[in-house]
Amino acid sequence: MPMVNTLTNQTDTYGWGAIALHWIVALAVIGMYPLGWYIDTLTYYDPEYRTIPHIHKSIGLILAAVVGIRIVWRLANKTPSAIATHSPLVRLGAHAAHIALYTLILTVLASGYLISTADGRGIEVFNWFMVPAIPELIEHQEDIAGSVHWYAATSLVILAGLHAVAALKHHFIDKDETLNRMLGKQETP
Repeated sequence: MPMVNTLTNQTDTYGWGAIALHWIVALAVIGMYPLGWYIDTLTYYDPEYRTIPHIHKSIGLILAAVVGIRIVWRLANKTPSAIATHSPLVRLGAHAAHIALYTLILTVLASGYLISTADGRGIEVFNWFMVPAIPELIEHQEDIAGSVHWYAATSLVILAGLHAVAALKHHFIDKDETLNRMLGKQETP
């Protein structure tokens, strides 16, 4: 099975641009969730109390930029056609899951930003540059955004897990090209 050799999507497979952006976002989400849990265990006197949240916020803002690029990339590239063996219900489910994944990741990113800037201070990204804060939007912004962040992040990880299980089901049980298309492998005609 040959590898994809184009940057952009084709009618039957994803290009390297979509594949790379997909896996960068997936790995970041997988890594950020346990990091967030770890942050919740830190007390003021822990040595990592300042460094780990700084890393989490920095990765989160870089991830926001990557997600922005991914959305633009998706809008600018045609989506490969659905696999012929997928029923209309499977296609609808996949479409709904992708919309939910994008909605949840944008909610996680926005709420994380609102938590971090609720005190009016911007966010330093790995000491490279500062992302400014916006004025507080609502009373108790940090607490409300914190709850939204936790629920959205947990929902995102659960849905991403289901997404992965569905891809594995397509690969090992249905034996179709769903997973191969996102791994950069394309079926020989």
